[in-house]
Amino acid sequence: MATVMPEGENIQKAIKWISANREDNAAQPLYVLVEKAVFKFDLSPKDSEFLIGFFSKNK
Repeated sequence: MATVMPEGENIQKAIKWISANREDNAAQPLYVLVEKAVFKFDLSPKDSEFLIGFFSKNK
């Protein structure tokens, strides 16, 4: 089943940024990366929830 990608350049940049950081340091907790991405890309709480769900499903 395909994951629906939300519209918005910032959320897409956040997904790429989190993915790159997870490749570099797999031991870093997901919630820490999501929290950093929220501030870096000025995301909403809804975007934060999406990111956690997206990366939890795509382990």
